[in-house]
Amino acid sequence: MHVSEVYTEGYSYSGAKADTKVWTPYVEKEDEYSTSRVVIQNGGLRDFELVETGWAVNPSVYNDHETRLYVYWTADGSRTTGCFDLTCPGFVQVNHKIALGAAIYPISKPYGLPYQIIVHIYKDPETNNWWVNYGESIDIGYWPSELFVLLKYQGIMVKWGGEVYSSMVKGKHPHTATYMGNGEMPPAMYDECGTMARMRVEQNSGPLIMPEWTQVNVDEYRCYDISYLIDYVADPIFYFGGPGRSWRCP
Repeated sequence: MHVSEVYTEGYSYSGAKADTKVWTPYVEKEDEYSTSRVVIQNGGLRDFELVETGWAVNPSVYNDHETRLYVYWTADGSRTTGCFDLTCPGFVQVNHKIALGAAIYPISKPYGLPYQIIVHIYKDPETNNWWVNYGESIDIGYWPSELFVLLKYQGIMVKWGGEVYSSMVKGKHPHTATYMGNGEMPPAMYDECGTMARMRVEQNSGPLIMPEWTQVNVDEYRCYDISYLIDYVADPIFYFGGPGRSWRCP
């Protein structure tokens, strides 16, 4: 997979939130997907535990190329546990006003009005369950703490940004042509890229705050890139995306 993301680590995280612009990226093959997501993670490189939410175009799960709200979890680096939405036991949906896997409308259009969603993951300090909130108003449901070992108590890393899953990445040719964001590379057209704004974290179930420090992680900048505006702005924002296969990324 490829990622273009901003991350923070080093504290005990009990929540994360962001506004993300909604696009419908082109996905080349039925077994590939493209997402814009918020992730809370704990554990090692291979056996990590995580919960995440955002939007995705994922034909193998939804049998179409619509942009849909999703959640995902794993307790062992996606080796034997974890799934999208309700496709395996794990996530418990308690509010059906917002359906998991529902198509999101409206969608941002190039040179048109921008549309975004607000997603928030937070831990209940009494039950240690991880909740998903949509639009700052609707608690959709939760992952029971019993699913996890380390994440039951805290996250140690929060990530925001885009992800493309494909077998044709990282040196394989031809590279996938699946888009990240809307397929545009930043910084040429900031308003026409994948966008994340108002990134926030919770520490030890405290109030939402800006992360104290952040870093950028880009797997292959010739295929998908990121532009992070953090200096001389009131609230950091970053733009990400790319077309995948191109003259820069054969």
